[in-house]
Amino acid sequence: MTTTEQKSLTAFVPFLIFVSVFLGAGIYYGDFYAVPSPLAAVVGIVAAFIMLRGGMKQKTATFLEGCGNGNILTMCIIYLLAGAFAMVAKSIGSVDAIVNLGISTLSPQYYAAGVFVTASFLSLASGTSVGTIVALGPIAIGLANAGQCDVNVIGAALLGGAMFGDNLSIISDTTIAATQILGCNMRDKFRNNLQFALPAAFAAFLIYIYIGSRTGNTVVSPQGITDYASLFLIVPYLAVLILAFLGMDVFVVLVIGIFLCGIFGIIYQDLDVLSFGKSVYEGFTSMTEIFLLSLLTGGLAAMVEKAGGINAIVHIIKTKISGPKSALLGIGGFVSAVDAAIANNTIAIVIVGNVSKLITKEYQIKSRATASILDTFSCIVQGIIPYGAQVLILVGYSGNTISYPELVKNSFYLLLLLIGTLLYIFFGRIKEQNELQSEGV
Repeated sequence: MTTTEQKSLTAFVPFLIFVSVFLGAGIYYGDFYAVPSPLAAVVGIVAAFIMLRGGMKQKTATFLEGCGNGNILTMCIIYLLAGAFAMVAKSIGSVDAIVNLGISTLSPQYYAAGVFVTASFLSLASGTSVGTIVALGPIAIGLANAGQCDVNVIGAALLGGAMFGDNLSIISDTTIAATQILGCNMRDKFRNNLQFALPAAFAAFLIYIYIGSRTGNTVVSPQGITDYASLFLIVPYLAVLILAFLGMDVFVVLVIGIFLCGIFGIIYQDLDVLSFGKSVYEGFTSMTEIFLLSLLTGGLAAMVEKAGGINAIVHIIKTKISGPKSALLGIGGFVSAVDAAIANNTIAIVIVGNVSKLITKEYQIKSRATASILDTFSCIVQGIIPYGAQVLILVGYSGNTISYPELVKNSFYLLLLLIGTLLYIFFGRIKEQNELQSEGV
């Protein structure tokens, strides 16, 4: 490596400082969420101002230009709208309606399969794996204990279903980050992901059906829904999913979803205009951390990129790449390593995003393919690391009766998703030129 390349690689150090502070604080406090991620980003930014060459005015201009990047600002606004939609939907009881509908219609013998399906739909509708586990966790663990079911299987089904939507939902932090950084349409990324996520989910569902048929446990059935009018509260979620799949602009989709929640809340839940407005604002504030993190890391990335740090990392990765397939494997490995280090898949995608974008352009890979790989690999790792929020919350709900090795062993969806993703990388149509050829260009 030449002296120039070494200097360029040094420019990436501020990013490493950011990751090290986040990781170090998590290890020290035993909680990876004890120190807000924007604070760790600020430390990296300060390091960038100190270490990188150039005058203060020039570095400030670069930082602000990065913060004001169109993709970064678009990402931030989508975060705000997604937070508002999720908060208003929760306040009118849409989440409870989904949970009650799923739980009340479960066949006791196939409880794990039912939990998996319910968690999958809830996470797909709400865009949050943590929120899904929080909503379903106490119910699932309680019923598993009452019916003497294997709590590890039930927990794994819940975890897999939660990660299904985290990976696919258009209002998931990871989807928003991956699509905006790569510059691809959310609908295209969603359809791309379905190629391997849906078969993996269906296969996992069949496995849980098979397990249920062999155990024959009798689970105490919960009370069904007595107020069927509450089923209408699911309509805003369905509308958002359908409109997004049809390709409507994500801003319009989320605004429609928010107002649908307000209308159904007024009709069925005695929601008033003031309460609706407060819920929308609470949704905005719930996204404060990820909003600030996106702005700050956007500025940090601009400084590092201008100093040559991003290109230096790309150069190192390219020495291990022989073509588009190995490029996607390298991107998947990179984001997996970062997520394993910081236990936050959204932050991992933001950190790796710019490097992935350059590699994607270099090897003429479909941007939606790279977005899918970033999102999927980070979600798989996030779902299996023992210190991730998802596993920690789930184990906590079980009173530590869940065995982590058994939980991973029974997480069939995550294993099948990994297999499906690898098959897509090796046998799927991942190059832009393939798409052009298929259209006769």
